[in-house]
Amino acid sequence: MPSRHRIRTLMGLGLAVLTCAAALPGEAAAAAAPASERASGGGLSAVIRYTEYGIPHIVAEDYANLGFGTGWAQAADQVCTLADGFVTLRGERSARFGPDARPDGSLSSASTNLSSDLFFRGLNDAKTVDKLLDRPAPAGPSRQAEELMRGWAAGYNAWLAQHRISDPACRGAGWVTPVTALDVARRGYAITVLGGEGMAADGIANAALGKGAAPGTPESKAAEPAETARKAFDQQRRAAGLGSNAVAFAGSTTANGRGLLLGNPHYPWQGGRRFWQSQQTIPGELNVSGGSLLGLPVVEIGYNEHVAWSHTVATGVPTSLYELRTAPGDPHAYLVDGRREKMTERKVTVPVRGEDGRTSEVTRSQWWTRYGPVVTSLDELPLPWADGKAYALVDPNAESLRFTDSSLALGKSRSVRGVQDALRRTQGLPWVNTIAADSGGHSLYTQSQILPRVTDELAGRCSTALGKQTFPAAGLAVLDGSRGDCALGRDADAVQPGVFGPSAMPTLTDAPYAENSNDSPWLANADRPLTGYPRIFGDVAAPRSVRTRGAIEDVSALARRGGLTVADLERQQFANRAPAGDLAAAEAVKACAALPGGKATGSDGKAVDVAEACGVLGRWDRTVRTGSKGAVLFARFWGRLVRSVPQTELWRVPFSAGAPVTTPNTLNTASPAFGRALADTVAELRSAGFALDAPLGEHQFVVRNGKRIPVSGGADTLGIWNMIESAPWDSARGGWSEVRHGSSYVQAVGFDGGSCPVARTLLTYGQSSDPTSPHSADQTRLFSAGRMVQGRFCEKEIMSSPKLRVVRVSER
Repeated sequence: MPSRHRIRTLMGLGLAVLTCAAALPGEAAAAAAPASERASGGGLSAVIRYTEYGIPHIVAEDYANLGFGTGWAQAADQVCTLADGFVTLRGERSARFGPDARPDGSLSSASTNLSSDLFFRGLNDAKTVDKLLDRPAPAGPSRQAEELMRGWAAGYNAWLAQHRISDPACRGAGWVTPVTALDVARRGYAITVLGGEGMAADGIANAALGKGAAPGTPESKAAEPAETARKAFDQQRRAAGLGSNAVAFAGSTTANGRGLLLGNPHYPWQGGRRFWQSQQTIPGELNVSGGSLLGLPVVEIGYNEHVAWSHTVATGVPTSLYELRTAPGDPHAYLVDGRREKMTERKVTVPVRGEDGRTSEVTRSQWWTRYGPVVTSLDELPLPWADGKAYALVDPNAESLRFTDSSLALGKSRSVRGVQDALRRTQGLPWVNTIAADSGGHSLYTQSQILPRVTDELAGRCSTALGKQTFPAAGLAVLDGSRGDCALGRDADAVQPGVFGPSAMPTLTDAPYAENSNDSPWLANADRPLTGYPRIFGDVAAPRSVRTRGAIEDVSALARRGGLTVADLERQQFANRAPAGDLAAAEAVKACAALPGGKATGSDGKAVDVAEACGVLGRWDRTVRTGSKGAVLFARFWGRLVRSVPQTELWRVPFSAGAPVTTPNTLNTASPAFGRALADTVAELRSAGFALDAPLGEHQFVVRNGKRIPVSGGADTLGIWNMIESAPWDSARGGWSEVRHGSSYVQAVGFDGGSCPVARTLLTYGQSSDPTSPHSADQTRLFSAGRMVQGRFCEKEIMSSPKLRVVRVSER
């Protein structure tokens, strides 16, 4: 790492080469704002070296200055997206944009601006984050984390004070305002509770007695337990759909005996949950490169010279419910061991802009219990407050601001063992697994996340009738809140009460490969199954997703072959094999060819000539590359089929726990749904004038600055490693004309024994959401071409960049 003398030299070099107002991408020079509008912070500054694709390498003397450089550089690339998020966190969306519009979903699942504002204003009024900031570490954030947040806010504010905004999304908007360190902490908190209170934002904000139906009516009663369990399970799977893939290879499989890691998180392409790429350096203290979620001051997925790691969305259910028995004659009180406890009322007031432009106020009550807030829904799961029952949400992540410290500790780790130690100390990951590899040849998978301490024994003793269905089916506990002995308890090694401690986390070390594609820990390595963990972590001996099956097939084959390099990881990322096609296309072709007269009957009862489709599917190469002919036909057909046929009826050979990677298999073409799906797909494509064998890139693309960029990859149902989920099919717009989420910050990392890791990275949607920036689509074009960016980690690599621009940024 550079010395203290080296950083001072760099600071001077940055000032000499370029002024801080002239060199940042996509900026126009502007007059400085009055001193009263400038951020405080004691003259913070940093040096930013920009290399290809606008990737900043930020060097600073300490954590506050590093946060400053990070906040500055993020604002330069993403000011409108960041500012929109801060409006959300302050509960000002209804006043700025009207109450009925829908937020982008990046900070909660609230369905309207009003619901979002009620949720976040409730947190702010209760000073929830303020109180967590006041807790001493490790229960609260460390001094370093607080300094990073303080610096980030100062850097963001300094950029605003010194520049005009070029992005038309917020140019001249009054809602782009300075922020505080508390705003930054609130953003980290919102990300932390996304899987719990954030998912229940509507249910918390709108919780009211008899919500949705008058008490005592049939509609007010809870759904049948089996139906509720099914919805809970579907909810869990949808959450996993916004997931990831990652694999770590141990030295026994690689060309040089050192570890390799491929991380492929699937995250939104728009809005506030985008990644942003940087390198962060404090000489002698920290040197890490990777992807950060917008508004957070640390690298969440990344690498240093010793270790690389990635995260995948875990199957552990980060929240639980308590079913309350309300007190006779008082639905705002409940009974615990026969004793009456009053709910705590929190009145929340939100300013709302009317259609006439005038502002009024909406006030709602939120109700809290010893367990947490009363909720009347959890995402789409109804939880009616009626007939003597109410439901309270338990979200242990709502007691944590440790995500920043966990990420910071990972960035400082020097080995897989160091990663494990970091997670044990900080215990701050909310809803993800961690997969890692190091220069010593070690591999790791661990589901080290904050989870309610619902053991199988506790669920067996305390589950209500509803919980007896939801817990086995989905890991969602619904416990009896009227019994004190149903409390969550505490593990001795846990930082906070009511959660599992580090020793309970499913973990696999030094396996030839360790892989996860958003299924449970069970088959992180198919030859070394993990078992024995509580149901709340995930299931065992149950069907895997097609994506998991395809990933295990691919990575286990690579491990068996051996001699692996970073180039092999790049090839895996862009192989674009469609496992669903390998499983089903051949059977579909046979059944198609056997149809009488080459015709199938559509859902409208009309016969459709599908003979051409048989040939197209037969010639399809079973990939979803941009040039693949037949991929569009299969994807549209397969999507229809799996939506209309239960998994148990889709295949002729059922799932077997003894062969979990290869079963179920053999498409059930005898189902009437097969012919209907094929006929409807052919009719759809022909009516739109689309060729059945059109290359995928003609119909799966994004438009940037008026130009189409074809996009490879495919939907989760196809089992693609390079997962891409687009907006709904729209024939009038040419097909899938915008990507919603999928492959985002991708990294392939290895080690060669030196101080420079061998890295290839890709931020699929580019560093900036500003369409006037040269970095709004440059990496999207790389993604389309199946290429990645050479990682520049060491000084010699950074300074030799042909696109090098050095900038000194400061508060004045």
